[in-house]
Amino acid sequence: AAVSWGSAQTSLSPQFLRRQQVLQLYRKILRAIREVPAEADRQYLKEWAREEFKRNKDATEEDAIRMMITQGNMQLQELQRTLKLAKS
Repeated sequence: AAVSWGSAQTSLSPQFLRRQQVLQLYRKILRAIREVPAEADRQYLKEWAREEFKRNKDATEEDAIRMMITQGNMQLQELQRTLKLAKS
């Protein structure tokens, strides 16, 4: 049976969309970490990010996931702010 892409987009599950949101946040964090000047700090932050996401990968409670995404975004903004200050 042929599946039209138009209908596939409307039937994306909330879990799929949430997963995309989490992966996008993870990529943004890793991208920001690449800007960190010191190699040791970059390594440490990369390990920290990997461990945090791995530790929470089996979370299913929607409110908890939303809160973790919010926290992750705040930490990302803090890292970006710190990097911006370091460059100026």
